[in-house]
Amino acid sequence: MVARTRIPTDNVLQLSALGQFGNPSTVKQIVAVIKPYLAERVLHALRRAPLEACSIREVKGYGRQKSYLDDYGDSEYSQAFLPKVEITLWVEEPRVEEIIRKIIDVARTGRIGDGKIMVLPVQETHTFADALSNEDTENIVSELREL
Repeated sequence: MVARTRIPTDNVLQLSALGQFGNPSTVKQIVAVIKPYLAERVLHALRRAPLEACSIREVKGYGRQKSYLDDYGDSEYSQAFLPKVEITLWVEEPRVEEIIRKIIDVARTGRIGDGKIMVLPVQETHTFADALSNEDTENIVSELREL
C-alpha cells in the first residue's frame, strides 16, 4: 500500500505573477518530479530562493524504474504508476543552476526513481489583468474609488 503524503503548500511563499517582470525570454521553467516524502524538504530549501512563481501537483508515473517494477511479475506492483510530486518553478535564467543545485542537494537519495528535472524556455506570459481593455480597467478603478 502506498502512503499518502500531504503536499505542504502552506510553506510556499507568495510569489510575483509572471507578467510583472521584464522579458519572458530571460525566464526558464523548471519542472522537478520527485518522491512525495521529499516534497516538504525541497519546498523548505526553496523558501528563500529567487523564484518568480511556483506550482505543485501530485502526479503518478514511471521512468527508468518501470523495468524494475516488471520484475515483480504478477504482483500488485507490476505495471504500477508510482506516486510523485511535480514542482514547477519559473526562474530568471541566471538563477537556474542555483535552483537546480538546491533541488538535487535535497531530493537525491542515489536510488532508482529519485526523480527528474527538466528546464524549459518560457516563450511568452500573460496575466488575467493584461486581458482587460483600458476601458474595463478604468471602469474597475472608478468603481473601487466609489467604495
